[in-house]
Amino acid sequence: MLTIPALKEKARWVRRQILEMGLAAKSGHVTSSFSCTELLVALYHGGILRVNPQNPVWPERDIFLMSKGQSGIGLYPVLADMGFFPVADLKNFAGAGSHLGVHIGKDIPGSEIVSGSLGHGLGIACGWALADRMDFTNRLIVVLLGDGECYEGSVWEAALFAGHHRLNNIVAIIDRNQMGVLDFTECSLQLNPLDEKFRAFGWDVQTIDGHSFEAIFAAFQDVRSRRNAKPLMIIANTVKGKGVSFMENARFWHYRVPEGDQIEAARKELAQG
Repeated sequence: MLTIPALKEKARWVRRQILEMGLAAKSGHVTSSFSCTELLVALYHGGILRVNPQNPVWPERDIFLMSKGQSGIGLYPVLADMGFFPVADLKNFAGAGSHLGVHIGKDIPGSEIVSGSLGHGLGIACGWALADRMDFTNRLIVVLLGDGECYEGSVWEAALFAGHHRLNNIVAIIDRNQMGVLDFTECSLQLNPLDEKFRAFGWDVQTIDGHSFEAIFAAFQDVRSRRNAKPLMIIANTVKGKGVSFMENARFWHYRVPEGDQIEAARKELAQG
């Protein structure tokens, strides 16, 4: 497992890859991926997830479901750096013949589902978790959702199911960057109090700083030996566009990449960390 300083540097590297991939393709949800970078780096490079890049379908692996599939551009550098596929593949993101699309597909080593059509990841996690319980399989089912995704009714149906069946092998993370496509979530359709809502649905809930590796690791401490029978929801407070000041918490950057003078400005900020 990498040290905290090494993980921070890895997160900076991932953001630089995200930017360059987006620039080359003139596509991709860059800001949505910046907000969950530390979460993904902690899960993989921080050793939270039990995976085997040489055998992506290893039966004893933990299951990670990227429900906010628009952030595939953020997961791809992490998977490539872990050795699931060559880092060189990142250069052809969303290009002709590339297996790395704007939304996550099933043909990507390390990817368990097709996502991008929002609201399905938590339901799939419930099915996987219930099947694992029946098979006496001891592994984690970890699913990452966006907060705008929580407007989907299917998320709440799945949350109710998980709470009722006490699926404590599920850990769900909400990338709570407070923004949807065009506006802040609390202006579009209020989600708060998000923590109280999930508690009412039978979940154990923690709220953390989603850019702090220390906070992320604390949330996952002893996760494999939890005595709490409830599924665990981690609400990770983040900043959309984290790392590039003019993109942070700025509306209308949901599906844009920098252009003109913005390109070098973004590169400079990410190089400095």
